[in-house]
Amino acid sequence: MPFLLGLLCVVALLFGACELWNDRALNQPPGVLVGEEPLQENLSEAVPFKHGEFSVRPLARFDARARVLSRELYRWDAGASLAPVDLALGWGPMSDSAVVEKLDLWQDGRWYQFRAKAYPLPVDQLLRHSSNMHMIPADRAIEKAMRSVRKGQIVHFRGALVEVSRQDGFVWRSSMTRNDTGSGACELVYVESFEVL
Repeated sequence: MPFLLGLLCVVALLFGACELWNDRALNQPPGVLVGEEPLQENLSEAVPFKHGEFSVRPLARFDARARVLSRELYRWDAGASLAPVDLALGWGPMSDSAVVEKLDLWQDGRWYQFRAKAYPLPVDQLLRHSSNMHMIPADRAIEKAMRSVRKGQIVHFRGALVEVSRQDGFVWRSSMTRNDTGSGACELVYVESFEVL
């Protein structure tokens, strides 16, 4: 029994070490790495489709290139079976290491937050150039790619901002602007293609 316990401890330590290795940040030089804003084309009408137990209604076509500021995986909350990965993403000044490295960034409970002793730019400008996005992978390959991204990497993805519902009354709707903050300000993105640049 002590041998088995020891073996389990070694396996747990190795798993933890692999997770830390995979989560290490990619260092980027200073300067804006992504100059353009995400592209959004609002849809006046779109046909809902099924994604597992959910009904998905596209609200806008969405195409974004951004720097990964943080990544959080979800397994147990109400949306985990739909959106298992949240990516906090930045563009413009929030893709610049000279700005990002002065911020303490984190994700928790489907929220993305930052703070600093001295902000490098006005907070409203930082907020307008970053967002926490709840990512709905269209397939397993996209989910695997999203799960493996590292802080600092540049990603490009296409899909749709969506509203999702389920027969039990569960409803989750994407923000439709990058200028809002607080509850409901995150994008809910159905991701049809995803790549690390």
